Amino acid sequence: MELSSILIVDDDAASLARLARLVAELLDPQPVRLRTAANLADARDLLQRESFALALVDMQLPDGTGTELIAWMQQQATQAQAVIVSAFAEEEAIFAALRAGAVGYLLKDRDDIELRVALRSLQRGGAPIDPMIARRILAFVPAATPTAPAPAASVPLSERELGILGLVAQGYGNREIAELLSLSRLTIEAHTRNIYRKLAVGSRTAAVFEARVLGLLP
Repeated sequence: MELSSILIVDDDAASLARLARLVAELLDPQPVRLRTAANLADARDLLQRESFALALVDMQLPDGTGTELIAWMQQQATQAQAVIVSAFAEEEAIFAALRAGAVGYLLKDRDDIELRVALRSLQRGGAPIDPMIARRILAFVPAATPTAPAPAASVPLSERELGILGLVAQGYGNREIAELLSLSRLTIEAHTRNIYRKLAVGSRTAAVFEARVLGLLP
C-alpha cells in the first residue's frame, strides 16, 4: 500500500499526536499528507473532500464508533483502507470492526516499535492484527479433528477464488498474487471483490476469518 495520504481519527490528543509521529517517522523522507479528526462528523467531512489511502481509527469516538465510520467508508470512501487503533478490545467490537471492513486491529498500549512494525506491514499489503487480538480470533475458529472434520460451508467460491484466498491468508498482496499466478492485478482485484461479495465481508482480514470459520481454509 502506498501510504502517501493518511487520516487519523481519534479524540484523544496524546494518542493522535503519537500516531502522527509514528507515521511521520515510518515514512520519512517520503512526503505524506496527514489529516486528523476528533469525531465521526469531521472524519466523514474530510473523507468526502479528500482522498486517503489509509485511515487509522479509534474505536470509541464522541459521536459514535470506529465501526460505524468504517462501514460508512465501505460505501462512500472505498479507496481508503481502515485500521482500528484502540484501547478497546472486546470480542464483539473486534468482530464487528473486521466484518465492517477494517483490514487490521491494533492496540494503543503496545510500544512504539510494535506499532511501527504493524504499520510497516501495511506497506507490504499485510493486514496487521495485534497478537492478543489474533489469539482471540483463533479461539473462535473451530478446530478440525481427525475423526470428524468440519464440513465446508456451501459458499460458491470457485477453485480460482479459493486459491487466491489461500494466498491472501498467507499474507500476499494483490500485486504479489498476480505475479505468482501470472495474471493481471486488475484480474486479481476483480476476483477479490467477488470473494468479498460471496462471503459478505469488506476486507482481506474478514474474508480469511470467515473462510476459516466456514471450513473453506485450514
